[in-house]
Amino acid sequence: MRGPALLVAGITLFGLLDANSKLLSGQYGLGQVVFLRYAVLALAFLAVRALRPGAGGELGTRHPWLHLIRACAMMVSAGAFFLAFRRLSLAEGYLVFFTAPFWVLALAALVLGERVPRIAWAWSAVAFSGVALAVAPKIAAGGASFSVAGYAAILCGTLSYAVTMTVNRRLRGETGAARVLLWPTLLGIALYGSIAAFDWTVPSPRDAVMLAVNGLFAGAASVCTATAFRHADAARLAPFNFIGLPVSLLLDLAIWGKWPQVTTVLGGAVVVFACLMSERAMRRLRANDSGG
Repeated sequence: MRGPALLVAGITLFGLLDANSKLLSGQYGLGQVVFLRYAVLALAFLAVRALRPGAGGELGTRHPWLHLIRACAMMVSAGAFFLAFRRLSLAEGYLVFFTAPFWVLALAALVLGERVPRIAWAWSAVAFSGVALAVAPKIAAGGASFSVAGYAAILCGTLSYAVTMTVNRRLRGETGAARVLLWPTLLGIALYGSIAAFDWTVPSPRDAVMLAVNGLFAGAASVCTATAFRHADAARLAPFNFIGLPVSLLLDLAIWGKWPQVTTVLGGAVVVFACLMSERAMRRLRANDSGG
């Protein structure tokens, strides 16, 4: 159970990261919040390496361009999720985010040339119908109940996350978490640091702690999720990915007192069920290909 436990811990930490960022987004700009996340993560990384030289493995790589693509995709997703959760509840955002496995399927077919069974594409359509079920009442109501910018941002973040996951599959032969953490962190400091220079607000002591905690959440979540896949395969871990939905619902309720709409819960259930069935179809395909 070590793999599933680590994955659940990582997803919960990502939920806390998004909730904390949402709390900060009302007073602090995108550049400052994300820059400080990566700055604290870099300091934590350097501290660990100082205490335990070589911790996390090697920093060099034979695939620098893949790491660059991965880092750029992570920069887009970090900014997009921040902007999305400024306008959407956590549950609304995670509902769209759970379509990421289907974008990964599409990229695997188009970029990696992997075979995807027709039934998996059919379940993809079911998943997107679940999103439509949840979003349709908000579109019909119009006004402030539906944020075009918020949904556009979460879709952009989800697509960039799918790119990251696709590149991760190409890099699965590289062991260790050091290069996975360091290179995106350095790019994040450079990119979002330049943005932060134009919208910096001096934080209160309490907010400074919250801003710093973001970096710890991000680092711990990344390590937990990456390590989980060393203890269990993707098929074993797939059902546990959706712990993010109840986590987001609980955080919305605990922090903002926001109860989910019935259509959001139903749409989320449809998306989760479709993802599980699609993963089942892919497992069968892999079993047939390997077993003959």
